[in-house]
Amino acid sequence: MAVDYTVIVLYLAGMLAMGWWGMRRARSKSEFLVAGRRLGPTMYSGTMAAIVLGGASTIGGVGLGYRYGLSGAWMVFTIGLGLLALSVFFSARIARLKVYTVSEMLDLRYGGRAGVISGLVMWAYTLMLAVTSTIAYATIFDVLFDMNRTLAIVLGGSIVVAYSTLGGMWSITLTDMVQFVVKTVGVLLLLLPIAVVKAGGFGEMRDALPTSYFDPLGIGGETIFTYVLIYTFGMLIGQDIWQRVFTARSDRTAEWGGTVAGTYCLAYALAGAVIGTAAKVLFPDLANADDAFATVVKEELPLGVRGLVLAAALAAVMSTSSGALIACATVANNDIWSRLRGRTADGDHDEVRGNRAFILVMGLAVIGTAIALNNVVEALTVAYNLLVGGLLVPILGGLLWRRGTAQGALASVAVGGLAVVGLMASYGILANEPVYYGLLSSLVTYVAVSLATPATDAAVLDAWRERLAGRTPELVTEPVPTHQ
Repeated sequence: MAVDYTVIVLYLAGMLAMGWWGMRRARSKSEFLVAGRRLGPTMYSGTMAAIVLGGASTIGGVGLGYRYGLSGAWMVFTIGLGLLALSVFFSARIARLKVYTVSEMLDLRYGGRAGVISGLVMWAYTLMLAVTSTIAYATIFDVLFDMNRTLAIVLGGSIVVAYSTLGGMWSITLTDMVQFVVKTVGVLLLLLPIAVVKAGGFGEMRDALPTSYFDPLGIGGETIFTYVLIYTFGMLIGQDIWQRVFTARSDRTAEWGGTVAGTYCLAYALAGAVIGTAAKVLFPDLANADDAFATVVKEELPLGVRGLVLAAALAAVMSTSSGALIACATVANNDIWSRLRGRTADGDHDEVRGNRAFILVMGLAVIGTAIALNNVVEALTVAYNLLVGGLLVPILGGLLWRRGTAQGALASVAVGGLAVVGLMASYGILANEPVYYGLLSSLVTYVAVSLATPATDAAVLDAWRERLAGRTPELVTEPVPTHQ
């Protein structure tokens, strides 16, 4: 295991070194939060794929393949579909807005101050998303070092908090590119073919498993529909995803780079399901399906390769964790704290230092919450139910329906969010009904209240159209960095 340990330690040290290097570039708010809005197609595609394919997509995706076979790919597949839809239909317009948060977009569109309420919902989503990724460190470090759960969370979480705090989005972008390469090599080029070969090839896998394992719809139509509702639509509106769209240097980069990343996600989804299916042949009696990834890696991979694949799992977790963390801190500072203090985020104070402090504070909160919670699936479900039930309608409504009003948007966020929370308490966190009925109540409220209130002021809509067309420059309220 010494070789495996060396690979992992070098990988973690490299993440910290890139955080330090990124700190030198993050000299303005734009550099720190959205990498100066100048990522090209290659870096944009790699970092976008890295953030959406986290621990749930890697460890959880293999676990679903172990439980259901090839149809276990649907969860990650719907994430890829969501990213494709975002890239093709919305990303160009989002990139042209030149904002930092989803709530700022809502304010621009509706001409109101929806920031605090929508910010609270988005903050809760990004916090829980970061928590789920941080919990996953315990699984990986347990396989590596037989480490105590709390210590594993603190170690993994501290590394992410450190490089995210140092350099903001520049550090996260650099580390995500490395993580994208490590995931591609570790999961697609190494673990996938080795697992299939060890299981005897596809012919042997078919003979050893029930036919349902090779039914593309074996996981069930209702489950697939719920995945589409939560993950596909969730990809369209999450702050963690939008903040990456804001890093694109042009709307063309956002559109085509995101399309490449979404296509990559589809391939990653199928790979995870195939690895899980092979694991079912190799280890048919695992007590927990989510242990399939770690078991195959630990028992079937040769020395050195094992360390690289475990580094790939760490890369998956860290990319999502860091992206969710900076999104959580950005929302907390720009949409909640600054507004509650009655000051815009563009004051005369040090923006980089302020955002850096918020990442550190939110990072500590994430680590503490991860230690207190045990169930990753429940935490992730809460996050996406709140996001989709509370914010999907007012965001897409603002982009697609001129008659939507600020009052309709605020009522929709409040009713949808409260409905989701109440229904989760009644039906259970993992039930499908909360997001179904929460989304429906949000839609009905948005349409009814919008039609019952005066239309949005024409001047607000004109300014909105100018912003969507990219004819309104981003306000510059801080020194522009001179480095290239």
